[in-house]
Amino acid sequence: MISIETNEKFEEVIQSPDTIIVKFQAGWCPDCKRLDMFIDDIIKDYNFEWFDVNRDNFPELAEKYEVMGIPSLLAFKNGQKIAHLHSANAKTPEDVRHYLDGVDKLAVK
Repeated sequence: MISIETNEKFEEVIQSPDTIIVKFQAGWCPDCKRLDMFIDDIIKDYNFEWFDVNRDNFPELAEKYEVMGIPSLLAFKNGQKIAHLHSANAKTPEDVRHYLDGVDKLAVK
């Protein structure tokens, strides 16, 4: 997962014609650490590019894209947010896989 360090890089990344996943997280967040325990096994099963944003460093992006809790997984394609997995629904590997299966279906449109 590639860390995004600037607003400019974020804007560049989300313009991709391919579907990309951006994980909003923070180093102090226990649920983010829990997600990190199983996300690597999931990433390899899906053909998406994955990026990481520290929500505390980019509060304006979190507000713009309605990231009200962390971790959140947002899917983007051609500069548009096409899906959002809120923190309350990202507790288990099954939750994340279910979300990504839905994103996968959206990505082919």
